[in-house]
Amino acid sequence: MPETIYFSKLSAENTDVVMKAAASRADELGIKRILVATSTGETGKKALQFFEGRRLVAVTHSTGFHEPNVQDMPEETRAELERHGVRVLTCQHAFGGVGRAVRRKFGTYQVDEIMANTLKIFGAGTKVAVEITMMATDAGLIRTDEEVISIAGTNHGCDTALVIRPANAMSFFELRVREVICKPRY
Repeated sequence: MPETIYFSKLSAENTDVVMKAAASRADELGIKRILVATSTGETGKKALQFFEGRRLVAVTHSTGFHEPNVQDMPEETRAELERHGVRVLTCQHAFGGVGRAVRRKFGTYQVDEIMANTLKIFGAGTKVAVEITMMATDAGLIRTDEEVISIAGTNHGCDTALVIRPANAMSFFELRVREVICKPRY
């Protein structure tokens, strides 16, 4: 079993190390499906350098995440990723949909945001890696019977890579984080 890589600081500089470690582990385990969280598409474009020959899914923020009717990923970036065979997924966040609306309107947290904040005790990247796995599973872009590597981060770039056995959001407790390839050490 390979050792987990722990990063001492949160930085986009961790991205190449994460991608290289995830690609290596994907080779060792024969994993063909890779998920990467990417707001603007830059991390998705970086992943192209490391995961040639694999099915790459780039998961964006939902449209309206920061401002109504605005998508963080420029249309030309989405088109570039898709030209390279990347499936780009934009949809409601598994841990931040209607429950977030309830919090904003009534000032009370719902189960989905409590679960998200619980996962964040392992790092924001861990929460996002789990979340995008459910989102991609619900969209039919990955299967529940094949392990994936899910890559995410805290702010810019990525700092977390996990080997996950996926599950749909409605079957969340069947999802399994099989391995931690790398994560920040808080």
